[in-house]
Amino acid sequence: MKAIVVTDQAAGTAGMTLAERPEPPAAINDVIVEVHASGFVPTETEWPSTWTDRRDRDRTPSIPGHELAGVVTALGYGTTGLSVGQRVFGLTDWHRDGTLAEYVAVEARNLAPLPGDVDFTVGASLPISGLTAWQGLFDHGHLQAGQSVLVHGAAGAVGTMVTQLAREFGAYVIGTGRTADRQKALDFGAQEFVDLENDALEDVGGVDLVFDLIGGDIQKRSARLVRAGGTLVSIVGPPEARPADGLAVDFVVEADRVHLNEIVRRVRDGRLRTNIGTIATLDEAVAALNPADRIKGKTIILVRP
Repeated sequence: MKAIVVTDQAAGTAGMTLAERPEPPAAINDVIVEVHASGFVPTETEWPSTWTDRRDRDRTPSIPGHELAGVVTALGYGTTGLSVGQRVFGLTDWHRDGTLAEYVAVEARNLAPLPGDVDFTVGASLPISGLTAWQGLFDHGHLQAGQSVLVHGAAGAVGTMVTQLAREFGAYVIGTGRTADRQKALDFGAQEFVDLENDALEDVGGVDLVFDLIGGDIQKRSARLVRAGGTLVSIVGPPEARPADGLAVDFVVEADRVHLNEIVRRVRDGRLRTNIGTIATLDEAVAALNPADRIKGKTIILVRP
């Protein structure tokens, strides 16, 4: 099969190549999915799991990409809950070969049915962005109606999901980003926008929840904005500063079929919009994942155009 592979950690995404790789076998509780569309997170080449297995052994050449939408073509021994020919989407294991390939082996529990009226491109854009937003807001941030949420990186693929879900659940959303991000953040539902290049972040005042997708100095300054009993939620590593009278939580997103079902249901009924930027074929993937300009929205690779 054709796949994108990486072998050199120092080279990052620039070291990606299109290669021929063996089709994966289905282990116990696995399914094989014929990948139609794949998502990719630009920081994947910085993750240890891209390069080594759980015993810290080198696993290169490895196939990156962990989001997919496609069709089940085979079941491993003991696999239940899915069937051959079924449309699915979901999130693959960090330590196994990923979805920038024509086929991928994935545990069945990491997938959810993809309704027939949801395009594969849309399906592949949902797992990391949607699950990160859902788990950060509700599992870790314990969001309640009437609270205020400060969303850093509000115009990005994750930030736009956070904004929409927070608004649906009755929160007041303040988005942040660069000057050029203002309109997109507002279009996706932010009620205020802080231009981090020109505005004073501290003018926001107190908030109940900070959803941090940036880290660094912005994260440290944001910790001081969290009200008593509030939470700073981060996906960029352990917070360096903590709220004086609140919680600081960092987490790694997890596959969850119930959450995937909740997310795709909202896409179908119009409550949730995707933020897709570049769409490219597998043959074009190396160039698309090494853009000259800043990435806007989620990059999706159409493995089967």
